[in-house]
Amino acid sequence: MTDAVVLAALVGVVAGILLTVLLVLARRLARGGADLGSDADRAAHEALHQASLAARHLRGGLAAPDAARAARHLRVLLGSAAVALVDDTDAVAFDGPSDGLESAAVRIARRMRDTGRRQVFPKRDDADDDLEAVGAPIVVDGQVIGVVVAFAAPVRAALVRAAAEVADWCAAQVELGGLDASRTALAEAELRSLRAQISPHFIYNALTAIASFIHADPDRARDLVLDFADFTRYSFRRQGEFTTVAEELGSIHHYLTLERARFGDRLEVTLRIAPETLATVIPFLSVQPLVENAVRHGLEPGEGGGMIRIIADDATTHTEITVEDDGVGMDPQVLRALLDSADDGAHVGLRNVDTRLRQLYGPDGGLVVETNVGAGTLVRMRIPKSQPLHDLESG
Repeated sequence: MTDAVVLAALVGVVAGILLTVLLVLARRLARGGADLGSDADRAAHEALHQASLAARHLRGGLAAPDAARAARHLRVLLGSAAVALVDDTDAVAFDGPSDGLESAAVRIARRMRDTGRRQVFPKRDDADDDLEAVGAPIVVDGQVIGVVVAFAAPVRAALVRAAAEVADWCAAQVELGGLDASRTALAEAELRSLRAQISPHFIYNALTAIASFIHADPDRARDLVLDFADFTRYSFRRQGEFTTVAEELGSIHHYLTLERARFGDRLEVTLRIAPETLATVIPFLSVQPLVENAVRHGLEPGEGGGMIRIIADDATTHTEITVEDDGVGMDPQVLRALLDSADDGAHVGLRNVDTRLRQLYGPDGGLVVETNVGAGTLVRMRIPKSQPLHDLESG
């Protein structure tokens, strides 16, 4: 199951749970209204607003510093006197008048972890108030990772049901946070793989080419060293998962300058870049591996060098980027098998780029590859121009 499918399933779960919460709370806060009048509308809007505010603070888990802020919004959502989120280490995120309620929440959570079922707890004999409590387990992958405890005087049936729904909703938010973290780790691992691919093959060839000019043309050797430094600085940078077309093309320029030093006149490069595409945000190291693939697997196996064409076209809502070579090409079925393989080896850069694009833009957002034996290879990607969730600085 792909990350996209898992994410879609979780979003569906969240949507269903949230709808249930809204219906329960709308009915409760509308004081039993028979129709969806203005009171119910306002109650539903308020429930949605509070759930949205709480969601952003739960993605880091129940032990995160922001969990207390989530508890504040959940207390408003439930309409209770106090709310506690207790994780599996008895850490408490609490909102409301304390008066020993945090300790009571920990005791309740410990009992809840044993039973795994929601439960109502009557007023304490030693308490100075009339507060009762309801606890509901937060379950992820069959394990109780925490408990929602709501205090009220008295605890009514509507609050019991709502607490259970909120606990399920909290579980979905924590799962989504974990999925985000996993996707980030996967993206970082794939970038490391791309950098590892760049390192052994290209660096050896680049240094060999530079060495060949040290005595014959020292000025060119010096310029090539600078190109090599700029290329490696970009390829091994650590900040951000995204860049722009302009920045990626700058790195590709350095790469091709070094390859031209090796190929000489046998390497011809053509660029056709629409100016309005230069600012398009693209995944870091997404075009560069395609160019390297064209040189390494398209042109190197032949003896006569060849041509590489790089095109960036404005396609209204998308930027369409094409990398084409007139090299040896390959059998389409063999290429498909290589792209579907999980093993490192030939075309690993192409496979990693395709995987990252599909993770970011959906199953239809991957690479389009046209190739055949002796007919060269064309690789195309389509990147949406509007990507509000992708930050160049933080990735």
